[in-house]
Amino acid sequence: MIKRLINSALESSTYNNGRCDAHHPILAAVDLGTTSCRLLVASVNVASLKKTFFRHRPNFNGWKIIDSFAKIVRLGEGLHKTGELSEEAMDRAIEALRVCQRKIDFHGATRVRAVATEACRRATNGHLLVEKAMAELGLNIEIISSEEEARLALTGCAAVLNPKTPYAVVFDIGGGSTEAIWLRISETGRKRPGYPVPFEVIDSVSLPYGVVTVSESYAQFASSPEIHENVREHVRDEINKFVTKNEISKYINDSQVQLIGSSGTVTTLAAVKMGLLRYERRAIDGLFIKTEELKEISQKILFMTQRERVQHPCIGGGRADLVVVGSAILEGICDAIHINELRVADRGVREGILSELLGSMHKR
Repeated sequence: MIKRLINSALESSTYNNGRCDAHHPILAAVDLGTTSCRLLVASVNVASLKKTFFRHRPNFNGWKIIDSFAKIVRLGEGLHKTGELSEEAMDRAIEALRVCQRKIDFHGATRVRAVATEACRRATNGHLLVEKAMAELGLNIEIISSEEEARLALTGCAAVLNPKTPYAVVFDIGGGSTEAIWLRISETGRKRPGYPVPFEVIDSVSLPYGVVTVSESYAQFASSPEIHENVREHVRDEINKFVTKNEISKYINDSQVQLIGSSGTVTTLAAVKMGLLRYERRAIDGLFIKTEELKEISQKILFMTQRERVQHPCIGGGRADLVVVGSAILEGICDAIHINELRVADRGVREGILSELLGSMHKR
């Protein structure tokens, strides 16, 4: 397995002929969440990137993703019962982080930011995982606040925002909770092709419904139609309060709001809708899909057998139970926010980290 990963990395390192110096730095971002561990590695041509910033049209030779990694680790498994990360969950996370560190070392990344989110924030022993990662891997992991997580996730998703639509609702269905953010596209910020659209957060809400926490709360019944409908109704009611508070319906009626969905649930349902034989990020990130079509796919997945979900190429064993709960949360959001079309964002915290690291290149 590791040999295959190294070979893949070797093939992708031709972007700058293996050079890693002050003019061609390698950046890496690690996001350790409640469900998954994810890595992105990017190679940067500083001179080209700076030149791009002052052009009307972007030069995409400025930077390039040269490696990535994602693995379901279920770090938050059992957390809602004990308040602690289990030894098994931490071991799974460390093994995934070990792969991340090997890739970081192989590419010679000069600037790395690794963050841990909801599971480590809530766990009374989250610091033990951080200490273990440093002692065994030499990887410095920062446990970030929910506000910092939301900011990074929004920054990562900003590249798929439409600058011509003045408002947006961006939501993320996580392992431990679900966030919805109401934002305004900034009229004063720089809108340059190839760069994230500037925005201002108006309001946000965090719901205690995540795919891992809900799945564990209902155990073997989490995939039942009854629990699916119950979760859907609770999420719909909570999002309705958020919509009413901010008078979002008024802006929706004036066609001034775009809906952006970021999470494994959204990308999985989109991949199922596309009929992909295997998940392909390029085919999904930025995809527009009707919300009614998402609901139809959600219901289709709900009534699949567990074996059918496990064997589906875009679901698999790691998400077979989680995707049902996530679909219920997604339907509840779509029930409350009456927008006909959703844009899929296969991006989040790690993309936000990379975006900020790239932005800092202009100041050097």
